[in-house]
Amino acid sequence: MAIETAGQKAAKITKIRIENSSSITLPKDTEGTINKVLDFLPVEQYRGVERIKLVDFINDPRLKNMDIPVPGDLPGLYHPRAGNQAPWFELSMGALLQPTEGFVKKFMAKSSFKGNIAGLIFSLVGQHYFLTQKHSVKRTALEPQIRQYAEKNLKRWSEKQSEGSIRAKLFKPFRPYLERWAKWLNKKAAESKK
Repeated sequence: MAIETAGQKAAKITKIRIENSSSITLPKDTEGTINKVLDFLPVEQYRGVERIKLVDFINDPRLKNMDIPVPGDLPGLYHPRAGNQAPWFELSMGALLQPTEGFVKKFMAKSSFKGNIAGLIFSLVGQHYFLTQKHSVKRTALEPQIRQYAEKNLKRWSEKQSEGSIRAKLFKPFRPYLERWAKWLNKKAAESKK
């Protein structure tokens, strides 16, 4: 609990507003999941973000002028401060839930929705944090820093979510071997791309 000093107001914690502009049927308690993910992060890292807008698909004019075409649907977009408008996040429910695909893809997307939305929010908060508050990071080094930030928080969040589960207890002894194997596979995949 913070110490209150005489004559100073206590810091007011403001919740990020969640706007649902999506016509897609969302899984149960989507807004609660988003709030839980945001509560997991320190407030200082997403300070200033005004809202999170849930849309069917992201259709931004800035994407049409890009040099590199974006494969598939963009799951999320960070809108930085523009004039007097505060920064905000845009999340595509169509890219996360894949309502136009077949039954199996829809089922897989719906079953991994919480993890995907958590990873997406961590990535967007990382973009906001490194672009607005971490001035020591150069523009060329932003992408690896943001990726590392999102991976670290997603790993911590998923460990916290599966703390008392049987699956977590069962696979905990094998975890170092699985991580080493994943690292080896990533190295082989990178070598085959060269």
